[in-house]
Amino acid sequence: MKWVVYAIELQDISKQFSGHEVLKNIQLKIGQGQTVGIVGGNGSGKSVLFKLICGFVVPTSGQIKIRQQVLGEQIDFPEGVGVFINEPGYIELFSGFKNLQYLAAITNRITDKQIEKAMQLVGLNPKNKAKVKDYSLGMKQKLGIAQAIMENQDILILDEPFNALDYKTYQDVKEIIKHLKEQQKTILLTSHHFADIEELCDEIFVIEDGELIPLTDHYKKQFMKK
Repeated sequence: MKWVVYAIELQDISKQFSGHEVLKNIQLKIGQGQTVGIVGGNGSGKSVLFKLICGFVVPTSGQIKIRQQVLGEQIDFPEGVGVFINEPGYIELFSGFKNLQYLAAITNRITDKQIEKAMQLVGLNPKNKAKVKDYSLGMKQKLGIAQAIMENQDILILDEPFNALDYKTYQDVKEIIKHLKEQQKTILLTSHHFADIEELCDEIFVIEDGELIPLTDHYKKQFMKK
């Protein structure tokens, strides 16, 4: 499918840390409403790529556009982007709802009702007074996704949303992402494993040796043997 409007564009993106090139000449275009997956092992550069797109890290070279605005020139941080990168830091002694309420106050764009709706969508009870320190890993993953979607962002950046989940929570999170896809959200997500994201994505890429490679049938066979 040819996309007319691109939500995210990366042109010749490279990133070095202390002289080591983590990402090399990355080219990527993500259409508005498209779901794209990126597969790669630990240390492959997936999280670095996502931090670049969010404006948390500056590329060594190249250009990033979010909705046709150049990151670092026309905008410092992209608006309308919901982010779940690694395990978000929460105030451990607060409830999940209280944490989201605290974060929502930074932009003051949404009501408590909208926070409740986001939590309910991911299968969390906003009335639950349990402290985040007592949450299971699956509950923390769901809370992170609720944080990413609570302001009804058009673009969602989800880094390893399936990491270390039990089977039921894994299926729950997959259904949440399917629901967001049906709402025509632009979604970029990563996983260690191709099978996690195969049915969710319109297009899948592999990061290997710092390069972003389309997951063709030929390369898929090679990758799945690893």
